[in-house]
Amino acid sequence: SSEAGDSGKTMWELLPHLQVNSRARNALDNFARMVNDFRQRALSGHAFQAAVYIAKHSGLMDELKADTTVEGMNRLENVNSLLDGIQEFVEGDSLGTSAQQQEDKSLAGYIQNIALLTDLDEGDGGNDFVTLMSVHAAKGLEFPSIFVVGLEEKLFPSFMSMDTIEGLDEERRLFYVAITRAEAFLTLTYAASRYRYGQMRYNEPSRFLIEIDLNHLDEASPLGNQTSLAGRGSPFEDASATASTARPTASVKGNFKKPSPSTLAADPKTFRPSPSEAIQTGMRVLHLKFGTGKVLHIDGGRDNRVATIFFEGIDNPQRRIMLKFAKLQILD
Repeated sequence: SSEAGDSGKTMWELLPHLQVNSRARNALDNFARMVNDFRQRALSGHAFQAAVYIAKHSGLMDELKADTTVEGMNRLENVNSLLDGIQEFVEGDSLGTSAQQQEDKSLAGYIQNIALLTDLDEGDGGNDFVTLMSVHAAKGLEFPSIFVVGLEEKLFPSFMSMDTIEGLDEERRLFYVAITRAEAFLTLTYAASRYRYGQMRYNEPSRFLIEIDLNHLDEASPLGNQTSLAGRGSPFEDASATASTARPTASVKGNFKKPSPSTLAADPKTFRPSPSEAIQTGMRVLHLKFGTGKVLHIDGGRDNRVATIFFEGIDNPQRRIMLKFAKLQILD
């Protein structure tokens, strides 16, 4: 660092000329090549593809996936959310940008767009604002109105917590923390579809919604009118079969009851998931909830294969499923 200061050059400029042993030289050269590769990809081409490439080849994703703590899983979710935001930037027009800026879909263009949006956010908005925070950060706090968003399977609860009873219990405790932050009004929402891992996903409502006693729910229409759900069937039970239609949001107050079982298309006792790498185009497969389907197409890399499957006998029968996380049984 002293040499950089004396010469007026940056550490990066001095890197090729540092006097170090051969082992350190090889490591520095490899690092320099990697960063230069990332820099070129950031300045040109497709922002989402560049971001995925950098996240993978930097070793970041492997390190995050190896951390199975709650904090580690949250960090991985944050990176995936960032990638989803970059994908939306690539496929849509950016707010507050010129036509020339909107044509720049590189990673550098995305960063410029984020900087512009941040500048817009720094204006004085007075006292009329919403505080955005994680459930962990909300512990011990209360607010007159609370919005809990993203109540979808594999998001809340997280897909990384769904394989064990302990993981689900921890997610359920976090949900309890979230809803008990409300002093007067609580609104629970979920999205019919959203970008996940660079693909548009159709979502199942969170099991935590299905577990709520309907006597304490009001269904909100798109126009803002509310009707009681007391005595009616759950609006969430069959929602996954109609994912392309508009979904309700729900305001909730009061107590909870034990979860009611979801309707399954296959018998869990005889269901035997097949290895995801064995699933190929043209195969007939069985899904616990969606039933029998045919694999129409598979795209994506080895670790992120996404199958387009046509399921028989359900509304919105064509689904895109990430095979790494799906449980499918090969029928033939």
